[in-house]
Amino acid sequence: MGGEIIMIASEALQGQRTTTDFLATVRLRAQRRVRWMQTLWSEDMAIARQSLAISATEVDRILTPPQVMAEAEGAFYQSDRAAQQMTQQLQVAEEQLANDSSWQGLRQLFGLSDGESDLLLLAIAVEVDPLLRRVYGYLHDDATMGYATPWLASLLFQWNTASVPGPESGLLRWRLAYPGEGNHPNGSITTAWVADPYIVGWLVQGQRLDPMLGNAVQWIPATEGTGNTCLYPAELAAMREFIVAIAHTPPDRPEALSSFTAIEVELIGPEGAGKRTLAAQVCGSLGVSLLVADSSLLLGAEVSLALATERVMRVLRSACLNRSVPYWHRVEDSQPKVWRSLRDISQLTIFGATAPLGQRHNGALRRVVPLPSLTRKQRIELWQQLTNSSPVPDPVLNWVLTPSEITEAARAAGAGTAAVVAVCQQMVHHEPGELFNLLVCPYTWEDIVLPSAIRQHLEELEQQARLRWQVYEEWGFERLCPVGRGITAMFAGPSGTGKTMAAQVLARSLGMELYRVDLAGVVNKYIGETEKRLKRVFDACERANVVLFFDEADALFGQRTQVKDAHDRFANIEIDYLLQRMEQFDGIAILATNRKGDMDQAFIRRLRFIVDFIQPGPAERLKIWKLALLERSPGGEALLENLDWQRLAKQLNMTGADIKGAALGAAFLARASGTRITMQHLFHAAQREMAKHGIVIRAGEWEG
Repeated sequence: MGGEIIMIASEALQGQRTTTDFLATVRLRAQRRVRWMQTLWSEDMAIARQSLAISATEVDRILTPPQVMAEAEGAFYQSDRAAQQMTQQLQVAEEQLANDSSWQGLRQLFGLSDGESDLLLLAIAVEVDPLLRRVYGYLHDDATMGYATPWLASLLFQWNTASVPGPESGLLRWRLAYPGEGNHPNGSITTAWVADPYIVGWLVQGQRLDPMLGNAVQWIPATEGTGNTCLYPAELAAMREFIVAIAHTPPDRPEALSSFTAIEVELIGPEGAGKRTLAAQVCGSLGVSLLVADSSLLLGAEVSLALATERVMRVLRSACLNRSVPYWHRVEDSQPKVWRSLRDISQLTIFGATAPLGQRHNGALRRVVPLPSLTRKQRIELWQQLTNSSPVPDPVLNWVLTPSEITEAARAAGAGTAAVVAVCQQMVHHEPGELFNLLVCPYTWEDIVLPSAIRQHLEELEQQARLRWQVYEEWGFERLCPVGRGITAMFAGPSGTGKTMAAQVLARSLGMELYRVDLAGVVNKYIGETEKRLKRVFDACERANVVLFFDEADALFGQRTQVKDAHDRFANIEIDYLLQRMEQFDGIAILATNRKGDMDQAFIRRLRFIVDFIQPGPAERLKIWKLALLERSPGGEALLENLDWQRLAKQLNMTGADIKGAALGAAFLARASGTRITMQHLFHAAQREMAKHGIVIRAGEWEG
């Protein structure tokens, strides 16, 4: 087939005009043939009425060489007055058919020979006018053969010899017409041939889409493709330039694409990124329409390979007939084998997928176009176009939402900001699974007690998390962060020094959800399994703008950063994979460990923040005790009696977590004894807490 395969389809469907042209052609050829047959049969019929036998005249006629009979038939058409009139009318009808863009476009698109076109014409005519079946039976001299056959086509259109279209013919390859049910594709010259219903509908009614494809296809005209705001102007310009350059087409005449170099463009992006819209915009800029086919519905694993291959053909056939470029949506859900049939069929094919498809070795020149995430500015502009309202909700500002998700959220704008946030959470957030769980964030900056240097460090972390989009995008500093635009941190220090609480405070202050990942449950003894589990965690939270808190990081680090054997080497690979995904993560990722010294310095350098949590001193312990022990209940009842705050802070060398545990234990002791909380209650509860660490506090030490 030539390079015109998708670009030189008919400019407009002719509808009834085409019907008149080809019906007139078939009718006139049939009428002329009938007159010739009646002349031949006149004597046979007279003899048959007398003897009810096959006459010698008929036998002689049948055994006359075909070439002799053809010459006699031609001479009859020139000598018989009625046949002469039919021939003149036939010339007019065939001239009109030759000038009909729909019919000639069909022939040209699918490379039909004259013989194939004649057979197709016969098959279509009998579908449009079923009464022609009786005429076909008469012409076959068999009332049961009321259908198109290669033999009948050879007689009406005066071929030298009747022949059956082969398997590589345009008729069969594109299923324009095919042997009827129960007939072998390589049948005889009297095999019945049936026109495909879609081809009949396309010629007669201007039917655009193949009904056999159902709702899995959608046609987007070129004018519609140019009507929407383009979210990816750089990608559109690059694609158009690539296609036009390869097709050797002048930029000012994109409609003239004709050089047949098979081109494939892969648009890569998450579901809802706007791949289909961009494909329509590219085609609109080239002056052609887009035919969207949902691969998951048409070519899924449950579909047999034979049916899937036929559906690919039907999509490509519809694209050709409608001057459209085929776009395969969700192509990753299809069977890879079916794409072998794309070779030498389409000049331009566009695929939409979430990841590159890999090499297919089909000879096409391919261009992979990744779609970048929308910038903060783009998200704001799209939201304002859709809603014309402000302020812009936080998920639109700070979450990596796709155009589809922003469009969906805009539908809830009338219900208020809370409704928009809820819709975004439903679309983006994944339910906590076995590898991570949602942590509540009840604490604020007033609830956490830290040395001033550590507190300042955490406040800097919060500022970077809050302002990162403005600095990266508006100030242009994203060039310094080519991998990811999130914030990575390590919280190092002994247990109970406030690492988890600090993560909770940060998440609440930033308005983000906090997911805790227990690395002890993620690490697996089987090589490669840990990376798979970590991938599941990051994939689940990739775009939700959450804080990921990797607790118990010691399970991954341990002492294994010093390579001594194969297991240590693979442990380092696991650590490297974790840090790599943290860098690519667009949210906040925090590692918590109490064994920072076991980490290789090369790993530590890859983290944005290293916050060292230390044991609280007397001043910090005093603040923690006062925050933990409420002086009065919510109902106004006094809860404390004769507490020596300085003594608690100086003599009990406890972490913040231990102090909270002791305060809670003392409250239960006091409630059980029916008194207020006293120093004795606190001393007893502190003994219990410290005993957990193997530390014994004796009464003498306390009294001293």
